Amino acid sequence: GQVLMHGKQVDVSSVQKAIKAGIAYVTEDRKGNGLLLDDNIKRNITLANLSGVSKLGVVDEHEEITVATDFLKKLRIRAQGVTHVVGNLSGGNQQKVVLSKWLFSEPEVLILDEPTRGIDVGAKYEIYNIINQAVAAGKCVVMISSEMPELLGMCDRVYVMNEGRFVGEFTAEEVSQEKIMRAIMRNGGIENA
Repeated sequence: GQVLMHGKQVDVSSVQKAIKAGIAYVTEDRKGNGLLLDDNIKRNITLANLSGVSKLGVVDEHEEITVATDFLKKLRIRAQGVTHVVGNLSGGNQQKVVLSKWLFSEPEVLILDEPTRGIDVGAKYEIYNIINQAVAAGKCVVMISSEMPELLGMCDRVYVMNEGRFVGEFTAEEVSQEKIMRAIMRNGGIENA
């Protein structure tokens, strides 16, 4: 397939090319693929955009601390400081570190795969606020979720997939849990309300 941004095809054949094109992907497996659990918060936050904290290819430790401290405050990450080991954080705070990492890469498109899986209700609410702030800042947010209340509450458009195929498309005004389930149960085709 092709990926188009602003009507032009972009190369997303590697992670580096996708980041350069302004696309960030927050994996559903934060512990396995999203974080360096044995490393600290500042290193994890700056990892996807090292050029943003480097001079002549050398990481500026002071700038890295400044950036990480800013995200620690903005995203309300509960930790002793930016040198805190990420593996010792709660699931919700780990997810905020992953979001910080990708927000620091300054993407135009932020793809969130199961962004609140495995975190408590309070942390979910905070993650939703972060997502809403990204949208308010003009970011395109694509949320992949198996939690229907999350989709119904957060999305302005819902696409339903089943067995790797699109089987439904709904606006926020017309979507309901029943319509999503009906689309899943159908044997193909796009169903509009």
